[in-house]
Amino acid sequence: MALSIILTLLPIVFIVLLMTWRKAAADVSGTAGWILAVLIAMFFFNTSLEVGLRSSLAGIIASFPVSLMVLTSILQITFMEATGAIKRIVVFVKTLAPADKAVQIMLINVGAGTLLVSIGATPVSILPPIMLALGYSTFVAVALPALGFDALCTFALLGAPLVAFSDLTGTPLIESAQVFAKFLPIISTLIGFGMLWIVGRFKLMKEGFIPCLLAGVTNGGMAVAMGYIPFLKNGVVLTGVVAGFTTILVMLLYLKLLRKPVIDRSILSEEDLSVEKNMRLATALSPWLVLIAVLFFINYFPPLKELLFAKLAMPVSVIPGQKILTRMIWNAYTWVLISTIVAALWLRPSGEQVGSILGKWLKRAPRPTFSAAIFFAIAFVMNNSGMQAGVWKPVGDETNMIWVLSYASALAFGGAYPFISSYLGLFGGFVSGSEASTIAMFAKYHIMTSKILNVNALVVTAATAIGGGLASVISPAKLQNAAATIDALGIESEVIKTAIIISIAITFFAGVIAMVFAQVF
Repeated sequence: MALSIILTLLPIVFIVLLMTWRKAAADVSGTAGWILAVLIAMFFFNTSLEVGLRSSLAGIIASFPVSLMVLTSILQITFMEATGAIKRIVVFVKTLAPADKAVQIMLINVGAGTLLVSIGATPVSILPPIMLALGYSTFVAVALPALGFDALCTFALLGAPLVAFSDLTGTPLIESAQVFAKFLPIISTLIGFGMLWIVGRFKLMKEGFIPCLLAGVTNGGMAVAMGYIPFLKNGVVLTGVVAGFTTILVMLLYLKLLRKPVIDRSILSEEDLSVEKNMRLATALSPWLVLIAVLFFINYFPPLKELLFAKLAMPVSVIPGQKILTRMIWNAYTWVLISTIVAALWLRPSGEQVGSILGKWLKRAPRPTFSAAIFFAIAFVMNNSGMQAGVWKPVGDETNMIWVLSYASALAFGGAYPFISSYLGLFGGFVSGSEASTIAMFAKYHIMTSKILNVNALVVTAATAIGGGLASVISPAKLQNAAATIDALGIESEVIKTAIIISIAITFFAGVIAMVFAQVF
C-alpha cells in the first residue's frame, strides 16, 4: 500500500518540483506530469495504453468549458486591447471613489475584479496599472488584483469552474451553486480585510470596517441569492457578473450616503482625456454588454435554455459507459466568440489591427489553453487507472490510483478530512494555477474518500475549490502577469511572502466551514 500511495502522488510531486526548482511553466510541468501519470498507471496499476490515451482525450474534452473559454476570452481581450476599448475602460475606472481608500479598494478589486474575471477578462492584467495610477505602491498594485476576486473564482469565465464541478460530481448546476454559497459571504469578507491589512495593516482594517463588511456580504451574499431565490436560479453561471456589479453599486451608494465624491476626473492625464474623447464608454464595453445580454436571455428564457442545455447537450463517449456532455452551443465560450464578432460592428478594427489581433492571439492563447486542459487529462488518467481496454472497469479497488489515495486519506485524517480538503485545494491551485483544474484533479478522490468517512462529498469538494481559488494570490504565473503590466517583475516573490499568510489564514476558515457543513446527519 505504501508503494502504491507514493506512486499515485509522484506525478503531482514531480509537477511541483518542476515548477518550484526548475521554474518550469504550467504547460511544460503539466505535460511532464501527465506522461509520468500514464506510465505509472500502465506499469504499476494494470492500465492499458489505450485506456490511458482515451482517458487523456476524455479529460481534454471535459476541460472545454474552461480551456475553450480561456482560448476565446484571450481573443476577446486581445481584440479589445487592439481597438482601444480596454484603455477607455481603464480611464473610467481610474476616476472612481477617490476620497475613501477602503471603498476604492473594495470597489476596484472586489467589485470590478469579480466582474472582470466572471466575463473572461484578467484582473491581474487590467487592474495593476489602475492601482499604480491611483497612487498605490507596486507591491499593493500587484497583490490586491490577484486577491480581490478569489472568493468567487468558482464563477470565473462565466461559471466555467462551476460547470466543471457540476459535471464531475454529477450534481445539477443550481445545487452545485448552493453548496458554494455556504462559504462565500464569509470568505469574501475575509478577503476584503486581507486586502486592507496589506495596504494599511490594522489601522486601515479599522477605518474600512464598514465598507469591507458591506462589500464582502454583498459579493458573497449575491452568490447565496443567485443560488436560492427561485427567479434568479437559472442564471447561476452569471453569479460573478451579478455579484461584481452589485458590489460596485453598493460601494457607490455608500459614498453617496456619506456625501463623498463618487467620480474625480482631476486624476486624468492629457492622454487619458484624449482616450476618453475618442471613444464612448458604451462602445468600449460593447463586447461584454452583448455577451452578458445574450447569456442572460439564454439562461432566463426557459425554452431556449432547455434546448441548448439539455436537448443539444452533445454527449461524447470516449470511454464506454462514460458520457461527457459538451453543451457546446450553451457554453459561454461560443458566445464570447460571437459577441466579439458582433462588437466589431461598433469598434471597427482595421485590416492591420485584425492581423495584429490574430497574431497576438495565436502567440498568447495556446499555452494557457493547453495548461487548462492537461490537468484534466491527468485527473482522468488517475480516475480510470486499473482499466483494461474491452473491460472498461478496474479489476479491483487497489488497482485504481484514486481509490488508493482515498483509502489512505481516510486512515490518515479521519474526521478532520473536510478541514484538510481546503488546504489540498490551496496546494492544487498553486500547482495547476486554476480552480477548475483543481476540481478536476480532486473531485473523484473526494467523492470516494467522503463515502468512506460518511461526510458530504459536495461540501468537501467545494472546500477544495475555494482553496484552489485562494491560490490565485500565490500563483507565480498570475503574479508575474500582474507585475509585468507595471514593469515591476521581481516584486512577485515579495508579494508571495505576504500573501501566503493571508491565503493560509482564509483557507483555515474555509476548512472550518467545511467541517460544519460536511457532516452527514
